[in-house]
Amino acid sequence: MKNILSPKLKKNVVAQLRNYGKLMRIDKPVGLWLLLWPTLWALWLAGEGHPDQGLFVVFVVGVFIMRSAGCVLNDYVDRKIDPYVERTRTRPIASGAVAPLEALVLFVALSLIAIGLATMLNRPARLLAIIAAGLTVAYPFIKRWVSIPQFILGAAFGWAVPMAFAAQTGETPQLAWLVFGVAVIWAVIYDTFYAMVDREDDRKLGVKSTALLFGEVDLFVIAGLQILMLAALILVGLLAELGFWYYLSVAGTAGLMAYHQWLARDRQPAGCFAAFLHNHQIGLLIFIGIVLHYTFTPVLPAQ
Repeated sequence: MKNILSPKLKKNVVAQLRNYGKLMRIDKPVGLWLLLWPTLWALWLAGEGHPDQGLFVVFVVGVFIMRSAGCVLNDYVDRKIDPYVERTRTRPIASGAVAPLEALVLFVALSLIAIGLATMLNRPARLLAIIAAGLTVAYPFIKRWVSIPQFILGAAFGWAVPMAFAAQTGETPQLAWLVFGVAVIWAVIYDTFYAMVDREDDRKLGVKSTALLFGEVDLFVIAGLQILMLAALILVGLLAELGFWYYLSVAGTAGLMAYHQWLARDRQPAGCFAAFLHNHQIGLLIFIGIVLHYTFTPVLPAQ
């Protein structure tokens, strides 16, 4: 009997672990990249092209853990909404594959890992980590009360920027907050595209978003935010004394933004979702520009 049941039990365990992975969005890495790119920008800028290797590992692992924890908590909070939204009705909690209590246990486990990672940082970064945790917990609830939850998401996604500067240098200079501002604006841009996919479902269910707030002028407002982000990126380059390769990446970013506007031109869900997914290439392009700057800019000898 034991030999007969063991393969079945093993299969059930593997299937449930796969459900946990889906709950953590391991099968949808775009959100991970959107969170990781500003973190890498900050690490390279704070370390002037040579970030501490230990911090690099801690922050990369931390991004994965915190993004996973945020997804788990978001789906737990939205467990009574997701079954009525076309795009989310197959999520593990909404479909019944994972029980709400299981999700809470997984969230606590991930949070404990995140706390362990935070203890490896210096005191300024640990203090900022407390705020990061608060933003992660607050976001799933904010969209029920305010019309700009994308700004809270942006703050949560961008908070790793001042943390990275604090961990690398012991302080959060003006450059850190400017890069943080870029990350917030960028998150509002791509998450508005994302919210445009669910606009009609959100309107029926009473879920608030910038897509609903901006209404018929959504693409015009997004264009304004894109221009603001480009201006902020130029200021980052000036403040950090970046060169040709970085500004080339900013020019490429402008081209990608124009392409995203074209993808969403008809406001069809498929086009808006494609614009959202494609945004991660902006983060990659900016990171490449920063890395190439520090790779090919000669280091002047000390006087």
